[in-house]
Amino acid sequence: MDRHLGIIGGSGLYQIAGLEDAQWRRVETPFGAPSDQILTGRIGALPLSFLPRHGRGHVHSPTDVPYRANIDALKRIGVTDVVAVSACGSFREEMAPGDFVIVDQFIDRTFAREKSFFGSGCVAHVSAAHPVCPALSATARDAAMAAGVTVHDGGTYLAMEGPQFSTVAESKMYRAWGCDVIGMTNMPEAKLAREAELCYASVAMITDYDSWHPDHGAVDITQIIETLHGNAAAARAMVKGIAEALSPQKPLCEAQCDRALEHAIMTAPEARDREVVARLDAVAGRVLEQAR
Repeated sequence: MDRHLGIIGGSGLYQIAGLEDAQWRRVETPFGAPSDQILTGRIGALPLSFLPRHGRGHVHSPTDVPYRANIDALKRIGVTDVVAVSACGSFREEMAPGDFVIVDQFIDRTFAREKSFFGSGCVAHVSAAHPVCPALSATARDAAMAAGVTVHDGGTYLAMEGPQFSTVAESKMYRAWGCDVIGMTNMPEAKLAREAELCYASVAMITDYDSWHPDHGAVDITQIIETLHGNAAAARAMVKGIAEALSPQKPLCEAQCDRALEHAIMTAPEARDREVVARLDAVAGRVLEQAR
């Protein structure tokens, strides 16, 4: 299989160093319009596509991000591997603003979002026990370290609904649960990437200490933006490093991310709703074609 790297992130990644033949591309999906057009190009021989999660100009709130359309659009244009880069608060003193965390687990506290491509007419259950791809995460870790960032290898991401930040009581509770970082966007993104059989890695860029830290108090959005701007160059260097480290030819994923739907679809072929199946042409076409 040919590899195609997808990046989901913010404004600091618009100018990816070394991206050749770059152009913005409009992609239509059965789940509506994605957050924005997709910036496509290549680094060396590797195709790379960047999707602004909130849209250029930050027009989508975390709840309103069209997560299903975003993942469908990336899969539809051939993306095989997705690295998500997002701003997060930290629950750990040692995970300081400016550091990167390679997320390996999630706790999903969102409640107002469509979380699956599947449903009535075509039911599927995928495993989310290990929600990120270990190999892609290791590549992101190495690239971040090479970019000169302090990197923490592994961490649990608490996904909150937002758009407000946590109360102090919530922040302390999540910290007691063993969470390491908090954000508003990686769920249901990670679950949808698994349903779409994409390798997915999550890089949390620490911007603040949420509200639990006695010496920092309330989250200050100006501080977050300042830290993000400071991290932008390192994030772009990390993305370039990931692209340079990945081979254009993609072997089978040892963690079986690319075969997540192998035994996941429960609805018998003769009972599947044709309209629902048609919407799944990009996400689940591999297994649905096999069932015909």
